[in-house]
Amino acid sequence: MEVSDEFSAQLDGLHHSTFDYFWSGSHPESGLPRDRMRSDGLPIHEITSISGVGFGFLALVVGVHRAWITRQEGADRANRMLRSLGAVKRFHGAFPHFIQTAGGKTIPFAKFDDGGDLVETALLVQGLICAREFFDRQTADEIDLRRSVADIVETVEWAWFTQGKRGPLFWHWSPRYGWAKNLPIVGWNEALVSYVLAAGSTADAIDPASYHAGWARNGEITNGTTYLGVRLPLGEPFGGPLFLSHYSFCTLDPRGLGDVYCSDYLEQVHAHSLINYRYCSTRYAPEDGWGLSACDGPKGYVVNSPTDDHGIIATTAALSSVPFLPLRSKQAAERFLQWHGGALVGRFGLMDSFEPTTGWVSKTHLAINQGPVVAMMENHRSGLIWDLFMNAQEIQTGLHRLGFRNASQQARREIDAATVRAIPK
Repeated sequence: MEVSDEFSAQLDGLHHSTFDYFWSGSHPESGLPRDRMRSDGLPIHEITSISGVGFGFLALVVGVHRAWITRQEGADRANRMLRSLGAVKRFHGAFPHFIQTAGGKTIPFAKFDDGGDLVETALLVQGLICAREFFDRQTADEIDLRRSVADIVETVEWAWFTQGKRGPLFWHWSPRYGWAKNLPIVGWNEALVSYVLAAGSTADAIDPASYHAGWARNGEITNGTTYLGVRLPLGEPFGGPLFLSHYSFCTLDPRGLGDVYCSDYLEQVHAHSLINYRYCSTRYAPEDGWGLSACDGPKGYVVNSPTDDHGIIATTAALSSVPFLPLRSKQAAERFLQWHGGALVGRFGLMDSFEPTTGWVSKTHLAINQGPVVAMMENHRSGLIWDLFMNAQEIQTGLHRLGFRNASQQARREIDAATVRAIPK
C-alpha cells in the first residue's frame, strides 16, 4: 500500500468540503465542532462529541498541510478549542462523551453514563498528539498549544480505569453511579488506540497484562476464518461495521505493524474493507457504491454490517477505507457524487447515508463520520497523520510495551502497493 496524491480535482474538492465541516461548521466562539449538522450547513443542536473534537484537531492539521487555511489560522483555532476543553469537567482525567458546544457542560449520554468516557477521551488524545507534533515551532502560539495539550494528555488516569486489576480498561465511570455501566474495553473493536495510549502514558501507564488479558482476551480476539474469499485475522464474523477499522487507524499506521495476535495489521484492515465491499457487491447495484458502518438512518442512528444489514449505505465507510482499498473507495466516491444527479452532496461533502432501495437520503453530516474521511484521505495522499502519530515518543513507548513490531517511517513508506496486491481482490 503506497501513499498517493493522485486525487482528481473532484476528489480533492470532496476532501476540502469535508474538512470544512470542522472549519466553517464549528461553533464561532468555542471553536468546537457540533456532533451533527444539517446538510445545508446549519446546526441541528449545540451538542459536541469529544471524539468529534479529536477528529477536529486532525482536520486542522490536514487543512494547514493542504493550504486550505494558514498555519496561524490553524494554531489560533486549535488554541481556542483547547481553551474550551479547559472548561470541561473531567473524571479522573477522562472527558464525558457529550458536552454543550458552548460552555462545555456535561450532557449525559445514556443511563449510568454521565461521567468519563475513556474511548471518547482516547479519540480526542490521538488528535491532540498529532496537533502537538505538527505545531512544533517556537512561536508563542505554538508553545501555548503544546503546553495546553500536555495539560490534557498527561493527566488522563489510564491505569485507574482498570479498577486496579490486571484485566481490561473500562469504558465509563460516573461520580454518581461509579462503575455501574460495567463495559470493559475488549477487542476487536474501534478502541485499540486506547491501549496504546494507556501503555505509553508518562504519568499513569497500564500494565501490559491489561492489553493481553483484557483487549486481546488471551488470544480469543483472533478469527482466521475466510469470508467471501478473504481471510480475516481478527474480530467478529465478516468484520463488523467499517468504523472498527477507521477510528484507531486514522492515527495508527497499519503498515509494518504486528504483534502476537496479528502479524500484519495492514492485512486486517484491508481484509475488513474488502469483505465489506464484496458483501455490498452482492447486495447493492454498482451505481449505488458500497459501505456498511454506523450512520444515521430513517429511524435514527443505526449500526450496519454484513451480518446486520439495514439496507443503508454510509458514505464514510468507503471513503474512509481509501488507504486500504484505494480503487474501490475512489470508485465509490465518484458514484456517490453522481448518484441521482448529486442528491448525496451537501454543504460539507457527502450526506451521511442513504437507502438505495427506497431513495431515502439523510439530511445530516456527523462529526464522527466526517472526521475519518478527512484523516484517511490525507493518509492515502501523503501519510501525514500516520507519520505524526507514529513518531510521537509515547506512541513508540506504548507499542513497544505492548509487544508490537513497528516498522520505521522509511520502512513503512517502502511497503507499497505490492503488499495490497498480494491479498485477493
